[in-house]
Parts: sequence; C-alpha cells; structure tokens
Amino acid sequence: MNKNELDYRVYLDLLLRRKRLFIVTSLVIMTAAIILSYSLPKIYEAKSTVFIEKNVISELVKGIAVTPSMEQTIKVLTYALTSRTILAKVINELDMVKKGSDAELESVLARVNKNISVKVKDNNLFMISYKDPDPRIARDFVNTLVRIYIEQNVSSKREESYGAIQFLSEQIETVQKKLDTADEELNRFKAQQGGVVNIDEAKLFQEINSAEQKLQDIQLRRRHLEGLKPVTRRESDPLQVQLLSLQKRQDELRNQFNDNYPELIRIKGEIESLQMQIKKRPAAGSSQADHQEVAKIEAELSALKLTEQSLKRYIGTNQALLRKIPTVKADLEKREVDKRKQKELYDQLLSRQGQSEVSKQMEVQDKTTTFRIVDPAVMPVNPVSPDRVKILLLGIAAGIAGGFGLLFGLDQLSNTVKSVDMLKSFGLPVLAVIPRIPEVATEAKRKRIDRIIYATSGGYFCFVLSFLVMELLGLAYVDKVINLVAQLF
Repeated sequence: MNKNELDYRVYLDLLLRRKRLFIVTSLVIMTAAIILSYSLPKIYEAKSTVFIEKNVISELVKGIAVTPSMEQTIKVLTYALTSRTILAKVINELDMVKKGSDAELESVLARVNKNISVKVKDNNLFMISYKDPDPRIARDFVNTLVRIYIEQNVSSKREESYGAIQFLSEQIETVQKKLDTADEELNRFKAQQGGVVNIDEAKLFQEINSAEQKLQDIQLRRRHLEGLKPVTRRESDPLQVQLLSLQKRQDELRNQFNDNYPELIRIKGEIESLQMQIKKRPAAGSSQADHQEVAKIEAELSALKLTEQSLKRYIGTNQALLRKIPTVKADLEKREVDKRKQKELYDQLLSRQGQSEVSKQMEVQDKTTTFRIVDPAVMPVNPVSPDRVKILLLGIAAGIAGGFGLLFGLDQLSNTVKSVDMLKSFGLPVLAVIPRIPEVATEAKRKRIDRIIYATSGGYFCFVLSFLVMELLGLAYVDKVINLVAQLF
C-alpha cells in the first residue's frame, strides 16, 4: 500500500466516521446560498443602441459648408452622456428625486453614475445601458437620456450656426468700414503724392548728373571770365602796363637784394607815383574799346551767375525729390498692403458667411450627422443581478468544501491517536492491533439511522437542486411565492 492510497483511505474513513456533521454542514451552507440568492435585490438592465450616420449631403457640400466632425462627436460622447447637466435633466424629468433636496440629488447622481454605462463600437455606434431595481425606471432612464442628448446636440449645433452667422455679419461690417477707410486714405495719398510716385528714379538721377555737369562747365567759364576781366582792363591801359613792368622788376630785385637797395627804393617810389596817377585820372581816361570788352565780359558773367543759381536750385530740388521718392513709395506700398489685407479678410469673411448660411440650413433641416436609434430600450423581464445560478452553484461547491474542511480542521485539532504510525512516534512498542468488533443490534441500528440520514439529506439536496433547475429554466415560482408572502405580511 503506497502513501497516496493510505491518505485517500484516511480521508475517506474520516468522512465516513463524521458523515452526519459533513452532511449537516454542507446542507446548511447550501441553504444559506439559496437564502442569499433570493434575498439580494433584483437589478434590471435596460439597453439602447444608437447609430451615428453621416448624411450623403455632407459629402456633397464638403468645402462649401462646415459640418461637424463625427470623430469629435464620438470622442466626447461618453463625457457628454454622463455629464452632470444631462443626467440632472433626466433625473428631474423622471422625478427620481422625491424630496427635492440637494443632498438627495447628489446621492441619486452618484448612484446613476455608478449604474450607467456607455460603450462605443466601430466609431459610429454606441450603446447605453442603465441598471436599476425598477425595470420601468431602467427603461425610461435610457430612452430619456438618449432623447435629451440628441435634442441637446441638435439644438447646440443650431445655436452655434446662428451665432456664427451673427458673428460673421458683425465682423464683415467692421472690416468693410476699415476697408473703406484704407481705400480713402490710399486715394488721398495718391492725389497728394501722385507726381512723386510716378517719377522714374533712374531718369531723375541722370538729369541730376547732367545738370551737375552743366553747372561745373558754367562755373569754369565764370571763373575764366572773372580772371580775364582785370587782364583785359590792364592790357588796354599804358599806365597799367608800366605799373605791371615795375612790379615785375621789383619782384626780381627782391629775390636778390633787401628793401634798402637803392634801385628797389627808386622802383617803389615810381610804383607809388603810378598808382596815385591811376587813382586820380578820370574814368574817361580809358579807351572806348576797353569799356566795351569789359562790359561784354560782365554781361556774360551775369548771365552765367543766373544760370548757375538756376541749376543749383534745379539740382537741389531734384536731389530732395530723389531722397523723398523711397519714403513716399514705401508709404504708398504700406497703404496698399493694408488695403489688400483688409480686402482679403473681407472676401474670406464673405465666403465664410456663405458657408455658414449653408451650414445653418443643413442644421435646420437635419441634413448633417443623424442619430438613429437602432434598438430603443425596452422594459427588461429578467434581472441581471443577482446571478442566482452562479450563487447556487458556488453554494453547492462551498457546502461540500465547507463540510469537508470542517471535518479536516476538527481532526487536526483532535489529540487522539489515529494510526499505528502515530503511536509508534511516541516510542512505545506496538504488540498487536485489535480491530473493532461491532455488536449486531448496534450495527443494525446504526445502518438504519444512516439510511434515514442519507435519504433525508438526498431529498434535501434534490430540493436545493430544484432551485438551480428553476433558475436555469427561467421559472419564477419562488419569486411569486415570495411576493405573495410579502403582500400578506
């Protein structure tokens, strides 16, 4: 006999010796499971399936109208359906708050959030479920929640469309005023600075260079005439010729001698005498030819000076104009850019206003995203909780395991000698093992009692199994009895 077989017989012997305790314990645990399964409150679950489909018109007007994104709608769907605002509306509409206090409302909201479930499938299908002890409330809650969400979603999109149109109209009016102002300023600027703007800078620069060249020629001619005038006067006057000769001789002697040289003193006196004569002689003393030549030179000098002044004014004016052209053109370009930007913004706003108008008509006529209720919530018949089949199966398994566990625990706590090996462990010699010799009458009585216990426990176990069978078949006899008893008491 191996060890495993020995253990098996030990446990079997333990079960046979204390079978009454095992049976009673197991049946008590099974009975407790039955009572628990029927005492727990029933929870019913109502479900609704909603399909989000995009209208064909949305694809046809793509780029013409702005339609809401289905991805964004799905993304915030769970948060929108479980938001406090929508849930509070559903609770108030179903009159789930009896006293109307804030504390009771918070309690109901907490319970609703715990029992509601939103699941999104395939990005265009979502399912809403709600659990409640009252199947009617579960059904009404789901249907009301779906209805309020769809109404609020459609209403909010329509309000957004109307708000967008109003906003765009206000912006168009503002931008149009700015555009008119920019246009007026640009026209006024062109009227004031149009001559400057249309000037060719290269040509103007060429004209300035040409005028400066002419000015240089005139200045050279003027200087030449100014130097020629005294020479002409001197060459026609004998005293002047003599004076020039003495001055030349004086310069030559000074290079060789000092001022005390006799000839230098003489020449100096003669120069002073000639200068006195030139000053004292009358103006008519000069020749007629000299006067005519000098007058001609002076007349030409006067004309050259007037031309020089005119060219200087012309050059100065053109240089100032040349310096002014970049500033004027930059200012003009800035005003044109401002006008162009305002015009582009105005055109964009007009385009957006047209798109918004089409979008509004689509929202009003429900031509965008459509919520189609595939399966509305119906009143559930069978509760989803408690799961009586599972509780009963666990109760049967727990009864068997609990009964055997109790026997094993008591056996471990017992100090009695259970086997020869245990006796040998104390160091005592075992001379013989005397088997139990039962009495015939006692053994017959025990067997009779065992049969009664087996029959009674088997019948009770069949009674326990009947509850499991009724739950598997969906029979509600026990619930009817419980409701009847509840009505009587």
